[in-house]
Amino acid sequence: MSKQILIIGGAGFIGSNLALKLIEKGHQITILDNLHPQIHGANPEQTSPLYQAIKNKVRFIHHDVANDHPTIWKDVLKNQQIIVHFAAETGTGQSMYQIKRYNQTNVMGTSNLLEALMNFEHQVEKVVVASSRAIYGEGKYFSPTINQFVYPKHRNEQDLLNGDFECKCPITNQEVELCATDEMSFVQPNSIYGLNKYEQEKAIEITCSALNIPYVALRYQNVYGVGQSLSNPYTGILAVFSNRIREKQPILIFEDGKESRDFVYIDDVVQATLLSIENNEANNKAINVGTGKATSVIEVAQELIKNYEIEVDIQITQKFRKGDIRHNFADISLLKSSLNFEPKISFQEGIKKYVDWVKTQPLVENNFEQSLKEMQAKGLYK
Repeated sequence: MSKQILIIGGAGFIGSNLALKLIEKGHQITILDNLHPQIHGANPEQTSPLYQAIKNKVRFIHHDVANDHPTIWKDVLKNQQIIVHFAAETGTGQSMYQIKRYNQTNVMGTSNLLEALMNFEHQVEKVVVASSRAIYGEGKYFSPTINQFVYPKHRNEQDLLNGDFECKCPITNQEVELCATDEMSFVQPNSIYGLNKYEQEKAIEITCSALNIPYVALRYQNVYGVGQSLSNPYTGILAVFSNRIREKQPILIFEDGKESRDFVYIDDVVQATLLSIENNEANNKAINVGTGKATSVIEVAQELIKNYEIEVDIQITQKFRKGDIRHNFADISLLKSSLNFEPKISFQEGIKKYVDWVKTQPLVENNFEQSLKEMQAKGLYK
């Protein structure tokens, strides 16, 4: 059955891909987005590939979620049955020194949506929010010394300066073993961005529960794939590394290169999100969306070099950014049981698709070095 679906932040990477898939299934899509230059470039309505992909296929409202203009929000909600909330500033490092901006968009923007839901008449049947693995911070480990699961907090800065990058047991300060992080793990974000995403989750849970509207919080891991912004230096090491390789410059890797993430391809993320909209088994749950596999940063660099067929040096810098986590990969048991879904695209297959697409794109200025200078000036990059 066709639904009226509102995607807030829907001109972004995940949102635009989801919109196209929903249109294929016969749904009517409204997108609200501010077309931020950091994602879409200086002239987004003419040059943004993400915006061009949805242009004239959806009802588009150019609006910033941080603007609480009541008439606009009342109009936005009219006749909508499903809300998918993607609008967010997303750079972990950048969030540590642009705190006001991140709070305005991520926290106040969500508050504006929820206040509109609370105060205006509407027909909303479900709310899906894009959360993040960043809410977990360092995630789940096992401590052999005390024979129990533990949840390390911030790594000690002196250890990092000494080149000791691994997490330690918060009780014994001894070595720990990495585990998949499940949804019942401690929530202890290491960045303002991670905190914002959890605030979004909880605000939506509380408000939707009060309104008897089912909600789903999807805790995305590191999403990548064809169409991802190549110009945003604050998110996505694939774009940063790709630009360096194409310019035949060495790849600069933080820490010792063994830090790892769970990389999940955009098509799998869209399918999981689509199922969360359609499937009532997901209602009122927070669900990890990842592959359940950890890939180290040095493996990412090597896979990219292999696919571009351009030899460049990999330089392990031993430098680090405050707010970065060491490891995190998802336990996807709930994804399988609630949505009957398991990602289909391996990292190797996904990287090939991504590189084949990037090769067709012009080189763009990434401003990665500038982003590091900004962090260094704030004492956040050492």
